[in-house]
Amino acid sequence: MAKHIKESFEDFGLGEKSSSKGYRALNKDGSFNIEKTNITFLERLNFFHSLVTMKWSHFFGVVVLTYFLVNTFFATIYSLIGIENLTGIRGLTPIEQFMEAFFFSAQTITTLGYGQVAPIGLLTNIVAAIESLLGLLFFALATGLLYGRFSKPISKIKFSQKAVIAPYHDINGFMFRLVNPQKNELLDVVINVSVSMKRENSELRDFHILDLERDNVRFFPSMWTVVHPIDNNSPLYGLHNSDYEKKDFEFIAVLKAFDESSGQMVYSRTSYKPEEIEWGQKFVYVAQRLNGKTLVDVSRINESEKAALNT
Repeated sequence: MAKHIKESFEDFGLGEKSSSKGYRALNKDGSFNIEKTNITFLERLNFFHSLVTMKWSHFFGVVVLTYFLVNTFFATIYSLIGIENLTGIRGLTPIEQFMEAFFFSAQTITTLGYGQVAPIGLLTNIVAAIESLLGLLFFALATGLLYGRFSKPISKIKFSQKAVIAPYHDINGFMFRLVNPQKNELLDVVINVSVSMKRENSELRDFHILDLERDNVRFFPSMWTVVHPIDNNSPLYGLHNSDYEKKDFEFIAVLKAFDESSGQMVYSRTSYKPEEIEWGQKFVYVAQRLNGKTLVDVSRINESEKAALNT
């Protein structure tokens, strides 16, 4: 019986084939440049994910709109049953009566109940009871979503917009910088960097995990320059700027850290394409000592200067 030998692949799950030059699997902000098509509405539907990840303005817009539509719906039901089944209605015109029914609905759904307007009759009381139950469920759901948004760990790691090929000891290195601009403390920070490149005379891509000078730090209070030494074991060894363009390189960086504030793991990622890599440049040192403290100028994260590469 023939034995099957399991092949080993280094792949980030981004696909081995790219049909166009300049393809980017990972955007600068860390989002994937991949869109799934021909998915049915029910398969795509995920209310919780959408409500937790959307912008705050959109989230509150959805909550307010839902609140308005639900009260409008129940005010319409009260009007159809008969406005005479609500005591205390003082409006004379249909619009005034509908508005009073709307605000009665708002008081019922929040279980506030001022008491000026009250339902009479079995049917009206049943509708009011159902609305109060739905109100409890709605606000419990909204509270849970609000907590989920606040408690969701978010990493706002700032990566340098460019990477550099700079001298490193007696060789050269691929480098980029990152910093945590917020005050939350990140511990046990680990970063992995890989490179994706097209094979010779093929549209298929190879993935290589790059060895780093340092792939983890215990604490992350300052700015970190991530360095991949380009030695004879590196997949970048002997390659020039034109080779990066020809092979359509994409460097992918993935960071993982423990957020002391939330007590959860946080992740951040970005990528660099050949046009975002500067050759013969090195990052400028941006830290200085002042009054016993180390000051790090985050605004200078992209600042670099010319440096002769080793040959």
